[in-house]
Amino acid sequence: MSANPKILFVCVGNGGKSQMAAALARQHAGDRVEIYSAGTNPGTKLNQQSVASIAEVGADMSDEKPKGVDPQLLADVDRTIIIGDAAQLELPADARGTLERWSTDEPSARGIEGIERMRLIRDDIDTRVRALLNELGI
Repeated sequence: MSANPKILFVCVGNGGKSQMAAALARQHAGDRVEIYSAGTNPGTKLNQQSVASIAEVGADMSDEKPKGVDPQLLADVDRTIIIGDAAQLELPADARGTLERWSTDEPSARGIEGIERMRLIRDDIDTRVRALLNELGI
């Protein structure tokens, strides 16, 4: 087992929220945590508003590509975090880690769209990522 915790962030498409969480976690934790992201039904490209909102705070996800959930990785990580309410995922029986869901802010429910929506989602995810890293002592 590596000394660094392994965290997998999951959403449906792996083009927005889970990639944002991974980029923010990498920005805050550096190499003290192994960070992964995946989608339960991965899309073909990143959400460009997500990329832009992450760049505004100095993080970078522009070189990432949406990818599916690797069953072996799912079994091996310490924490699997589902972001949002849409993605459905269960841990395999032999998983060593835990599964939790972050029901994140959805500004579009309040009529907020575009880059402003992404900034609010980013800030919500960032608060949660910082709390997680703090909980892990990082």
